[in-house]
Amino acid sequence: MIPAFTIQPAPTTFIVNVIHVHPGKQEEAFRLIQDVVHYVAERKPGFLWSNLAKSSDGLTVVNIEAISDPGDVEIFFSDPVFLQKFRELDTVSSSEFHTYTVGDLVLPKASA
Repeated sequence: MIPAFTIQPAPTTFIVNVIHVHPGKQEEAFRLIQDVVHYVAERKPGFLWSNLAKSSDGLTVVNIEAISDPGDVEIFFSDPVFLQKFRELDTVSSSEFHTYTVGDLVLPKASA
């Protein structure tokens, strides 16, 4: 019999940025947030990874990004180049930007 074990979530911080695009601007919004994320990935040590996705209805783009610490957000936004790139999204969208910390990690139950 294999002993049961509990996996504790790593204290990861996530950024969830839901970008509500103006009509017909989903592709442009995607390219703009992609540019922002690649800029951060190449220059900011607190960046861990990002998932960028487009909704099938053409209305939103989402960036789910893992960072090492909630304070990284302040570091990112203190960079004038980052801020300029991020503000370009305002020309094609509005967005909701939230920071989360993992509270529970749920994995598939192992089959016997």
